Amino acid sequence: MNLDKFRQIWMIDFEFIARDGNRPIPVCMVAREFRTGKVLRLWQEELRSRLTPPFPTDEDALFVAYFSSAEFGCHLSLHWPLPIHVLDLYVEFRVLTNGLALPAGNGLIGALSYFELDHVESTKKDAMRTLVLRAGEHSVEERSSILSYCESDVHALGALFDAMATRIDWPRALLRGQFMKVAAQMEFAGVPIDTQTLCELRESWPNIERSLIEEIDAWYGVFENGSFRGKRWAEFLHREGIPWPTLPSGALALDEDTFKERSLAFPKVAPMRELRKTLTQMRRLEDLAVGIDGRNRCLLSPFSSKTGRNQPSNSRFIFGRPKWLRGLIQPEPGRALAYLDYEQQEFGIAAALSADHSMQDAYSSGDPYIAFARKVGAIPPWGSKETHSVVRDQFKACVLAVQYGMGPQALASQINVPLARARELLDLHRQTFRRFWGWSGGAVHCALLSGRLWTAFGWPLLFTKEVSERTLRNFPMQANGAEMLRIACCQIANTGIALCAPVHDAILIESSSQDLLYSVDIARDCMELASEAVLGGFRLRIEAKLIHYPNRFLDDRTAAMWGRVQHLLGRQQTRLKSGAISPDSALSGRPTSVPSTTEII
Repeated sequence: MNLDKFRQIWMIDFEFIARDGNRPIPVCMVAREFRTGKVLRLWQEELRSRLTPPFPTDEDALFVAYFSSAEFGCHLSLHWPLPIHVLDLYVEFRVLTNGLALPAGNGLIGALSYFELDHVESTKKDAMRTLVLRAGEHSVEERSSILSYCESDVHALGALFDAMATRIDWPRALLRGQFMKVAAQMEFAGVPIDTQTLCELRESWPNIERSLIEEIDAWYGVFENGSFRGKRWAEFLHREGIPWPTLPSGALALDEDTFKERSLAFPKVAPMRELRKTLTQMRRLEDLAVGIDGRNRCLLSPFSSKTGRNQPSNSRFIFGRPKWLRGLIQPEPGRALAYLDYEQQEFGIAAALSADHSMQDAYSSGDPYIAFARKVGAIPPWGSKETHSVVRDQFKACVLAVQYGMGPQALASQINVPLARARELLDLHRQTFRRFWGWSGGAVHCALLSGRLWTAFGWPLLFTKEVSERTLRNFPMQANGAEMLRIACCQIANTGIALCAPVHDAILIESSSQDLLYSVDIARDCMELASEAVLGGFRLRIEAKLIHYPNRFLDDRTAAMWGRVQHLLGRQQTRLKSGAISPDSALSGRPTSVPSTTEII
């Protein structure tokens, strides 16, 4: 790309205060024009007094920053327009090094170190950030120190730009820069939360937790003084005749992945799995970042995973908490939300990229698992999810096992069938979707020979050490899915629809209640077109879940657990108000049978 198309190239850096869940408060900004060296230094009052940025944001200007969503958050707080063209050197440094071990990390200091450029020591950087965040007014000397520190980052940014410019895949880099703007807009908007219920949960959770343990563990008998006991779990498994993986030491494997896999094969395990998961994920509920306006906001960490997906903090992000807790998501009066997600996204991506027509037909049927079973004669042509649910579950598990690189032993264990049946299912998959298997194997061989894989829009995976075949087989689906979602977000943002959050392969949007259907239609079109852009014309389906006030973000799987917790919360609040119990009292109540999976999830 000829940089001469840009009349000006500006390096920008803000210092700001970001309290938990609230929008950023700009403290100062330094901007430097790359060619002329002109420097602008503005303190808080000067920033607030301006209606527009002190640098151009039009077609002829290039905005350069490191992790630019932070800068755009400040733009939005100041009501400034966002620039048209964005180059984010953090994202492009990730493109150059994704998958490689970096001694100094991938922050600004890490990037400067990688190119052997001068930089501020991390200890000084930490000290200056502490000074910026300090409450109260800053003295004239402190202001000067903060501005000089900010300017040093801007000069470092210019040196980094100079070192990286010839290595950048320009058109795609500018596309990635567009998503950083959209990420900032989503962080700025946030997700509406029922703060009253959240406060009640925070205050009452220890008692609710004890009550949940009492109710669910009554059938299992594996908790002691509020703690899960592996020995008692082993006794339960022995009583029920449930096989369980062990560690090399001989102890039971008690990780979440094992519980998830075993709960699919043995429904009796599922309630305990969900209880353990809830107890773990509900710790430090105060970490859920909710601002004074009742919105959940946190850093979305775009491009932070190896597949290029967002990586927000699970503890701070409402979608990183137990699914039933999404009942806290509630639109405001007169407002509505829609959750749009790609149906069977990874299967569709694999079908399209491999050009496997049989796989594409299965996806286009609406239920690829039933279509797969029909193709091999496992169910009759009229068979459906309702008439052949057990067979469908087996074929679904087989498809997912292939996508995640599972072998026959793991598949057999997951769906509780003999090893021979698991092998048969995988063989049927290979025979039915031959072209997919050839493409997938070819991708692995290409990666092993070249040391890299990449997506349709250039997001790479680099490696110099041994990488598992499972990682290499799964990367094209995950990383192209991330590309697809980013493009969809950019297209939706361009229409003016309010985006609240990206969630793996889904998007949460917001509008007035009367405009929701119109907004959903536009957003669905954007998502479908994004799938075509990534998949060479193959279109994925979009499912939309609508939430009008006063409804909550719940479904059949999560409503039961939400209702149970609300029942316990309501009972406790009533008893507390009446003085019948003290705040430290545990709630009572035991079930007479094992709770169903749907009551827990």
